[in-house]
Amino acid sequence: MEYQLKKEGKFQYIEEGEGHVLLLLHGLFGALSNWNSVLDHFSKKYKVVIPLMPLYTMNILKTNVDGLSDFIHDFIKYKNYQSVTLIGNSLGGHVALVYVLDHPEKVHSMILTGSSGLYEDSLGGTYPKRQDYEFIKKKTELTFYDPATATKELVDEVYEIVNSRIKALRILHLAKSAIRHNLSKEVDQIKIPVCLIWGNNDIITPPDVAREFKELLPVSELHFIDKCGHAAMMERPDEFNQIVEEYLTRLSVKSI
Repeated sequence: MEYQLKKEGKFQYIEEGEGHVLLLLHGLFGALSNWNSVLDHFSKKYKVVIPLMPLYTMNILKTNVDGLSDFIHDFIKYKNYQSVTLIGNSLGGHVALVYVLDHPEKVHSMILTGSSGLYEDSLGGTYPKRQDYEFIKKKTELTFYDPATATKELVDEVYEIVNSRIKALRILHLAKSAIRHNLSKEVDQIKIPVCLIWGNNDIITPPDVAREFKELLPVSELHFIDKCGHAAMMERPDEFNQIVEEYLTRLSVKSI
């Protein structure tokens, strides 16, 4: 299904449905389309919002995890959302964690899948070489258990990013920022409910990362999905959506 990208001031976002706000945060090489299955499923019962994070347009001095958290705070204030549920993948999960630490009063609950914040092996350990499509294709495929999930459209998106000098420098800057911004000594301060949904075959943020998150987060539960890599909401959307649905029901999050 096609959704309208709204543009208001410095914000670009998708907003569909009514009810409790599910705010979805994409990863470093992610796009709004990564969340299509979640948007299709949950916009029937909730207000699903996907802000486009300004990875390539922010002031370079603010192009880091803290800067993106500040951007999300500005967005939530602009939209006057109250007590949202944050759902973050990869870097988006990292931004969600930082946001909750800074603004716990704004967040009802959080769902993380393949989140950075403790450890990540970006694109399988090697930064993509420019102008090498086959190399980028193989590295993008490592995001998933089933390489076929890395569609040509997705590989083309990553290829375009790493072959743009400005975009590639910003991605590298953000990746280094995420690695430096380790939250292992802070996440135990997060008291809201957290649901961890992890691919059993994630090699970017491996299953041990999920187990460490589970140990450190005081109010958390952990679900593994077999034959699944770093982006569960893309590779195993039905299982991912079912876990989220049941979790929100247990938390008594109001749907329409």
